[in-house]
Amino acid sequence: MTADTIAPDAHGAAHDDPYHLTPEGIMEPPVGWKHSLKHLGPGLILSASIVGSGELIATTTLGAQAGFALLWLVIFSTLVKVAVQVELARWTISTGQPALTGYNKVPPKIGPVGWINLLWVLMALSKILQIGGIVGGTAAAFSILMPIGGDPFGAMSMTIWTVIVAGTSIALLYSSSYGMIERGAVFLVVIFSIATVVIALGLPFTPYGYSAADVMSGLAFAIPAGTIGAAIAMFGITGVGADELTFYTYWCVEKGYARHVGPADGSEEWVRRANGWISVMYKDAFVSWMIYTFGTLAFFIMGASVLQPQGLVPKGNDMIVTLSRMYTDTLGEWVAIIFLIGAIAVLGSTLWAAVPSWSRMYANFLSVIGVIDWRNTKSRLRTIRVFTVLLPIVWAVAFLFIQSPVLMVQAGGIMTGVFLLGVVVAVWYLRQTETDPRIHGGGLFNVALVISSVAIVLLGVYSALNVFGFFK
Repeated sequence: MTADTIAPDAHGAAHDDPYHLTPEGIMEPPVGWKHSLKHLGPGLILSASIVGSGELIATTTLGAQAGFALLWLVIFSTLVKVAVQVELARWTISTGQPALTGYNKVPPKIGPVGWINLLWVLMALSKILQIGGIVGGTAAAFSILMPIGGDPFGAMSMTIWTVIVAGTSIALLYSSSYGMIERGAVFLVVIFSIATVVIALGLPFTPYGYSAADVMSGLAFAIPAGTIGAAIAMFGITGVGADELTFYTYWCVEKGYARHVGPADGSEEWVRRANGWISVMYKDAFVSWMIYTFGTLAFFIMGASVLQPQGLVPKGNDMIVTLSRMYTDTLGEWVAIIFLIGAIAVLGSTLWAAVPSWSRMYANFLSVIGVIDWRNTKSRLRTIRVFTVLLPIVWAVAFLFIQSPVLMVQAGGIMTGVFLLGVVVAVWYLRQTETDPRIHGGGLFNVALVISSVAIVLLGVYSALNVFGFFK
């Protein structure tokens, strides 16, 4: 969706804007995997976001602290949120509306703002810390690789590289083109995910090998003392987080799923098309889940196998150096440069997805409180581009003031867990009030949705109580 491909009419609405459902945009859904592959994409952007800070920082930190004991939680964390993700996307595909528009329909409201969007504001503020940590982690990797002024962790080198990372993000993503964002996400995810999974599978052949007994011990449903905080943050970040559940809806619209279904006229033809494109979305979500689950497991296993036995836990600006031990201690010092390039790719992939995704959510929030008209293509694109410039600057400043990537990422993870509670409420409300029953999932999916919802509610309640000190 770019200014070059969208021509607004006199009222500011573009004829080929994916957020405007018209008869001209209708397309028959593909049948089967072979014909659906070219229509996948939103989940790949999702994977770029997920296979990033949560895995490289939070998951490896948890592995370093708890060893294999919480392996079961890693698997559960990636799986349990998918049903809620799919149900929210189902509503979006049938209505053409993005998540924050839907959240604002859930009563009660305080003025023009629904309570769930107020929770979103709190999460967005905490995410300044989390994504600031990602900016800092990326800058630290660049600084170690190419230090400026001698000391890679000195103020000069870290500041200059932080500015470069933020500035490059703005320059590359300013156009906010969906196609470019999707292609970049795929490239970044493939680079590091394959390498990480291969190394994790090769660990048994090194001095830091793990056994089948280690893996089995990690499947016992227990949380070791002293790891609850890290576990909660990991659960909030890894897999599909509340922010990713939310911005997945924007990418489903911009890929064209809702536009191809067409306006909801209640006809049987509309139901057939809707179910067809929802089936494509299922495939997209499944491929995404496969990618980030294997990536998450690989990072956790490396943290548990390499860092935990040595008592190494990523902290502060030394995070990148500590994490690099997973590779240098396994393959030798020669691989340090390769790790740094890989760390830049994996953290950069999160930034690549975060900048355009958060820009859309901020713009959507302004629309629900009446500042801009979301359906006005020109106004929406202009606002998205303003945030594409502002957000990397704010995140970079946050890092330069705090300079503790691990703490920053975990803080954002805890608030993400709290916001998940609101997302679940919104999903069920929109399912009951706006999603046509003829396009609801089958019995097995509905069971999965209930299990997913209950697990997320328990996480949200625990996280909320933890924030107010009930478990201290």
